[in-house]
Amino acid sequence: MDMGKDLFDVIIVGAGPAGIFAALTLADMGVGSVLLLEQGKDISQRERDDMLCGWGGAGAYSDGKLTLSHEVGGVLGEFLDRDTLYGLLGEAEAVYVAHGAPNRVYGEATPKLQKLSDRARLVDLELIPTRIRHMGTENCASILARLKKTLTKRVEMWTGCRVEHLLAEKGRITGVALPDGKVLKSRFVVAAPGRSGAAWMKEEAGQLGLRTQASPVDIGVRVELPAPVLKEITDTTYESKLIYFSKTFDDKVRTFCMNPYGEVVTERNNGIITVNGHSYAKKVSENTNFAILVSSAFTEPFDDPIAYGLYIARLANLLGGGAIIQRLGDLLSGRRSTGARIDRCLTRPTLTHVTPGDLSFVFPYRHLMSIIEMLQALDKIASGVYSRHTLLYGVEVKLYSNRIRVSSELETEVANLFAVGDGAGITRGLLQASASGMLAARAVAKRLK
Repeated sequence: MDMGKDLFDVIIVGAGPAGIFAALTLADMGVGSVLLLEQGKDISQRERDDMLCGWGGAGAYSDGKLTLSHEVGGVLGEFLDRDTLYGLLGEAEAVYVAHGAPNRVYGEATPKLQKLSDRARLVDLELIPTRIRHMGTENCASILARLKKTLTKRVEMWTGCRVEHLLAEKGRITGVALPDGKVLKSRFVVAAPGRSGAAWMKEEAGQLGLRTQASPVDIGVRVELPAPVLKEITDTTYESKLIYFSKTFDDKVRTFCMNPYGEVVTERNNGIITVNGHSYAKKVSENTNFAILVSSAFTEPFDDPIAYGLYIARLANLLGGGAIIQRLGDLLSGRRSTGARIDRCLTRPTLTHVTPGDLSFVFPYRHLMSIIEMLQALDKIASGVYSRHTLLYGVEVKLYSNRIRVSSELETEVANLFAVGDGAGITRGLLQASASGMLAARAVAKRLK
């Protein structure tokens, strides 16, 4: 990377989907002096150990679902009317398609989908209809590599370059500082630190005096069961987003990231091992996996849900030396799973480097009851979910950055500083993150002209 230049029109912090699409938009709109900074490795050098950090962000090793919805994936619907938001999401989706995303789309409105929605409603579940384009885990990196090629020679890109601080004077952004003390000046900064930069974004917001709002933390398990159990649902909508409110505590519980014929994986975040799920475009397993997440809101004065989520994940690591697996039947019987019991399980685990154990030592009673109630409700629309052979992996944690107060153009209370994507608490998925980068970039380009 050429670090000789130190003055730019726009600096983008973070090369995840939000940062990439901000850079693409600025380039398309003729903004010539743009620097895209990424603290992690280039896309060609990334490995699975870098699942969250690096060029492409967490999306590089996700299962690559592009969800066209105003209800899930972020809060852009609070800033844009529905038609405008759908138009922006469609534009972002078209860019992915132009760079190799598959043409097939799941979840289109059909009589089968309506019937499934009606059945869910009868058992206290709400099905959120979503249109999904599934790229597949094995395709994400190649699509991101094509996006990088499109940006080459149009914007300056530095990888392996961490931003230490955002710099401002008299309420206006002036640039960024690097760890070695070098200062890069810029008229505008788009902060897009992604999931791996959530803690950094919170610290920078505090130093700049930005008002923030703590986001709920989502904590739960990754569920794995034989694919035929959910085949009717996954054939209809691929990923069913179902919401339930627990009878015992009235907590919001939801399914997330359903992966038909996929596999359970682990990911590492600041040395903490958590679980996730992937599905491929071509490679298939015998199982389907999905997350059940319980949303936790806290009373004042507590305002650090990220720390709470990491605490639960650390507890699982302490007890299991990493991720823990347990049969549902063992959990309900009040006993830990053992290697022998897992071997007898009719559901064959796709994640093998995992410790059989007891998740009741990990989760608070409130979370555990909500998860069990959700499994019972799901069993009423897909018989076999609430089976003693269903596997539960823990812990799955979705950490969302404290949500930064921004304008309808995603500008913060510091003039010319924009905050976008997952790291700013604005989005929670690939497509809305990409769209948020486009929205901010258009505002910046308009002002520069």
